[in-house]
Amino acid sequence: MNLKSHVTFSKQQRHGIFLLLVIIAVLQVVYFYLRFSEPEIPVKSAVIASLEREVDSLKRIELNNRTPKLYPVNPNYFNDYRGSLFGMSNEEIDRLLAFRKEGKWINSVAQFQSVTQVSDALLDSIIPYLKFPEWTKNQKATVSSTEKILTFAQKGDLNTATAKELRVISGVGPVLSDRIIKYRNRFVDGFISDIQLQDVYGLTPETISNIKKEFTVKSPRKINRININTASIDDLVTVQHIDYPLAHNIIEERTLREGFKSWDELKKVKGFPADKIEIIQLYLQIE
Repeated sequence: MNLKSHVTFSKQQRHGIFLLLVIIAVLQVVYFYLRFSEPEIPVKSAVIASLEREVDSLKRIELNNRTPKLYPVNPNYFNDYRGSLFGMSNEEIDRLLAFRKEGKWINSVAQFQSVTQVSDALLDSIIPYLKFPEWTKNQKATVSSTEKILTFAQKGDLNTATAKELRVISGVGPVLSDRIIKYRNRFVDGFISDIQLQDVYGLTPETISNIKKEFTVKSPRKINRININTASIDDLVTVQHIDYPLAHNIIEERTLREGFKSWDELKKVKGFPADKIEIIQLYLQIE
């Protein structure tokens, strides 16, 4: 077999191959030249600066939207959450809550600072949001000059009062009186304590105060208080305002702390309704 005939090119074929190589070389040079000689796109620094300012502005708007809005509020209705929004410490909030538990009212900015002991700097930031209704200013004078304070024996029993009897209270009309009775009847033997009036929808602190001047729980419902340091999840969910997720969080916090020593520790539980602590305490005890 003659192999030479398979590897030998004619003169015309050799010229064709040479021309093909030349074309490939030329194309490579053209590609290289075009690749590295593309004109640079000019970028104006002023345009970049403008875009950066717009991005920063959008970021600030987003941060402002995430920040809780502050509105004028009566400091007599402060709770742990509201106080924290205004930058108050736990100690300052506790002083205010203890003052209110005594049935006293904050009537001025000066009294607010005297009770809470907030700093002058913090007070200056809170003042624009403090709102004092006229009735809080006149509360003390009204009680001392026109009202007769009833003793426990003289008051009516909140667990036996009728809707008609409740309607004589200032601020309690047919709707609220019926609502109080319906809420009371949800429990066998009625209320445990006057504090449960806080759970009746529509009752303001002022109206509750007016009710307690004429009525109180004189025949409280009997309950067996649960030891929170040994209670199971099923035990805890029998308590008002405690559901399964909260009961789970209470058990978890209790384990971490190796038991609760005070009610303040219970307030640290994730999702705990601190404004309902007094009602929850009716069902629990710390041992």
